[in-house]
Amino acid sequence: MNAPEPIPFKTEGPQPLLRETPQGAAYPVHALGPLQKAVEAVQGMTLAPVAIPAQSALAVASLAVQGHADVETLGGSSPLSLYALTIAESGARKSSCDKPLMAALREYEREQAKAQREETEAWENAHALWKGERDRILAEAKRGKGEKRAAAQADLNALGAEPAAPPSPDRTVTEPTFEGLTRLFAQGQPSLGIFSDEGGQFLGGHGMNSDNRQKTLAALNDLWGGNPIRRTRQGDGAFTLYGRRLAVHLMVQPIVARSFMADPLASGTGFLPRFLMCEPPSTIGTRFHADMRRDDIALCGFSARLREILETPMPMDPETRELDPRPLPLSRKARALLVRFSDAIEAQQAPGKDLSHVTGYASKAAEQAARIAGVLTLWQSLDAPEVQAEAMGRGIELAQYYLGEAARLADGATVSDEIERAETLRKWLLKSWPEAEILPRDVVRLAPVRALRESPKARAAMGLLEKHGWLVRLPEGTIVRGAARKEAFQIVRSADVV
Repeated sequence: MNAPEPIPFKTEGPQPLLRETPQGAAYPVHALGPLQKAVEAVQGMTLAPVAIPAQSALAVASLAVQGHADVETLGGSSPLSLYALTIAESGARKSSCDKPLMAALREYEREQAKAQREETEAWENAHALWKGERDRILAEAKRGKGEKRAAAQADLNALGAEPAAPPSPDRTVTEPTFEGLTRLFAQGQPSLGIFSDEGGQFLGGHGMNSDNRQKTLAALNDLWGGNPIRRTRQGDGAFTLYGRRLAVHLMVQPIVARSFMADPLASGTGFLPRFLMCEPPSTIGTRFHADMRRDDIALCGFSARLREILETPMPMDPETRELDPRPLPLSRKARALLVRFSDAIEAQQAPGKDLSHVTGYASKAAEQAARIAGVLTLWQSLDAPEVQAEAMGRGIELAQYYLGEAARLADGATVSDEIERAETLRKWLLKSWPEAEILPRDVVRLAPVRALRESPKARAAMGLLEKHGWLVRLPEGTIVRGAARKEAFQIVRSADVV
């Protein structure tokens, strides 16, 4: 009997540098309740992932209602401020989703700016009269003695305080520094939003550079918690602003998000865990005009409700402009739901459990659920006496989705810069490089990103690709493109891993 032929050995082939991040759960758009129709209308117009307009709608609603109430949580009460981070590549129609949901706010800001210009003209005249009278009184006091000085003091008291300039009408900013944000809170509205469809400009701007980042992150953390803004600066003295609220929505590209999420300061200070973040699957390549649909009624309803809330005076001290939001309690059933959710999330944070690697996000999930429920409640009625169980159920479902996204994205944020550069080079070689061989100098001259055009970084990336089997070093002297090469590599093109 003949012996069986040996099974030939087959090499395993090149290995991926990065494990693909698994696709997340579908966005629970039904849980948006009163915001659902407007979100679906924008999604129908743009055919973008529904999570993008959902983020915009939640952030706008938060900005609108955050000055009116603080919601009860299991640890006391919290602002209705939401911080949202939407991760989507260029061309995902982030701006197209944001614009219709922000339209009523932008129109309101324009009208308020026009009214402020008229008020400023009147104030300038009143201030000039006040200053002239004050200067006259002081001049008389300087010339006089005794009774004249006492009379001048009485005249100053009767003159009253300096007329205050009309506050800035702006409700949103795009890339403020900590000082600029503080100044706007002092001179403008007590409820503001940092909204940017190019969030990389904020994350990479002056307020987030190495000198200012820790200060800015600490200030935004305080504002999320409803804490006062304290500022001490040479020349300006020290002052504290109470009763200010801030909503945030940053739309960023994945490469910006990965870099920021990998920053130990952003996660270690608890800044990132305060965000409701998501990175929905792209719909690019499937957005055909024949599939688009409009729902102007839903969008008009959203804009009308937003306008109605913006025109409702916020409870505040007229002199300090300090907000005095009312408490928004939870119904008995709503609180029971939140307790059950909180306990379930707590159990999953134990070592070895599903949420053990994202405890920063998980520990805030119950509070996020209460905040979302409060926003949805006040969007329906600013006079709502409490958060009902139905709204809390929606808040919990949305908080679960965002926590799942945070857990899914956490591992991808820890990828080192070297591996990211090597992965970028690998994809470029497989998809765009026309030759079978590659030289180090080819990478330095022609690589798709600037970092790879530095020889040490290019060689390090090529070394990783060689280690993982995507490049095979050719013997010294191999002829490549008509010349003997001291150092050259053959590209391994695998049909299985791209």
